[in-house]
Amino acid sequence: MALTAATFLTLGGGAVITAPAAQADEPFPSIGWQQRNCDFDGNGFDDVLTGAPGATVSGVSGAGSVTVQYSSSSGISTTKKSVFNQNTSTVPGGAEAGDGLGRAVASGDLDNDGYDDAIVGIPGEDLAGLSNAGGAIVFWGSPTGLHGTESTWLENSDEMRAGANFGRAIEAARFLAPDPADPYANPRDSIAVLENDTLLFFTVPPEAPAQTLKSADKGVQALDMAPAEDGFALRSLSHGNYNEDPWADLAISGVTTGDQPGVGATQVLHGAPDVEALGDGGVFEGGPAVTSSDFNHDGQDDLAIGDTGVGSPVGGSVSVYLGKGDLSGLDPAPAQTWTQDSPGVPGSAEAGDLWGAEMSSGDTNGDGRPDLAIGAPGEDIGSTSNAGAVWTLRGAPGGLTATGARSFDQNHPDIPGVAEASDRWGGQVRLLDADKDGLFGLLAAAPGENTNDGFVWVLPASSSGLVANGTWTYDGARLGAPVANAQFGAAIDE
Repeated sequence: MALTAATFLTLGGGAVITAPAAQADEPFPSIGWQQRNCDFDGNGFDDVLTGAPGATVSGVSGAGSVTVQYSSSSGISTTKKSVFNQNTSTVPGGAEAGDGLGRAVASGDLDNDGYDDAIVGIPGEDLAGLSNAGGAIVFWGSPTGLHGTESTWLENSDEMRAGANFGRAIEAARFLAPDPADPYANPRDSIAVLENDTLLFFTVPPEAPAQTLKSADKGVQALDMAPAEDGFALRSLSHGNYNEDPWADLAISGVTTGDQPGVGATQVLHGAPDVEALGDGGVFEGGPAVTSSDFNHDGQDDLAIGDTGVGSPVGGSVSVYLGKGDLSGLDPAPAQTWTQDSPGVPGSAEAGDLWGAEMSSGDTNGDGRPDLAIGAPGEDIGSTSNAGAVWTLRGAPGGLTATGARSFDQNHPDIPGVAEASDRWGGQVRLLDADKDGLFGLLAAAPGENTNDGFVWVLPASSSGLVANGTWTYDGARLGAPVANAQFGAAIDE
């Protein structure tokens, strides 16, 4: 089923979203893909936030946990780290079966203090007798990193519902102003949170006590992603600056429900000073995976959509929509669509590969153009089903190029371990420049490794791109986190 580019994201009252706001003289930081906002201790190096939603906590299965690893000039650390769950002292709530803490993670500087903050989704949380209503916790950054002390609870208190799964996906950036009357004063990141069928925004209001979050006005916070002819299930978020204004834009992707379920589609919202003025950036075919980057290095962000839904090309595909270089945002037609059968791409497309189910961007070879890592957790390696693999495509003037494309899996002689059925290697990928040398290495997670315990592999970068030589690996045990069936790496902050 093809979805047209008609707007299908409407305000709570049903009105179509208004046009984007006018451009300001000076852009804010933290609006485009290149502004990484995951430095929790403020030392200038990107840290790593990882979810293990299946973790057993105090004997309670599926309660979930999250780890943070602090980086330095030596790169990502496995010794300078923290582990949190809902039984951690001062963290809101308590560990319960099936909560799934860490199913989604995100980060941003929510209070503009120079230390990025972590937002952790708990979509299986039961609240007020409502099963799977869902919630989230904000851990505030500091000179010593994240702590449970003074962490903040988030929920949809205005419309709490059973099965809503609040916190199933999260993104943080400067989508809107805390005070629309003075939009350029005291800028800070806001939070976008998905339920199954609703998008909500939270921000720290002006002059509010430190570490206080408030939801946007109820009349506009419930943005229902529902085409008139069908329902829609929201699944993922990504932010970028697609239209060259001073506000972060948001891509919301998911799949249809109803008579023709499972078809991927993506809606873009243009940021604005006031949440009521969020702009319609268009509807794009494909989903439910999205990531933002400036692949062609023209100064305006682009959007990659991973299509693994019903009706997608065999094995899955990735389409690249380029910014048009003005306030209108993304071109409605894809500049490129890639599959494993595209010339120069290693391998061949097979049903169930899920090529494009997970993506991340970063400059792996130092040429100034971000590249794209593509996970295919359903890829069969030889006769081993759903072992998983990861590809990289290079950034190029037209978007991406297969020149220099590479693929990796656990049967590579320089990658520790061996491909096993249902490992789902590449179920999460993140390109990361932890040591600030200008080269983005790869974190490739296999949440199904060791019967769903989960592991993460670290692949180095070089002037020629990612390389397997020197790859090392770690799991929750190495970080002092729960291990059995933890699904460690099921979420890694982008």
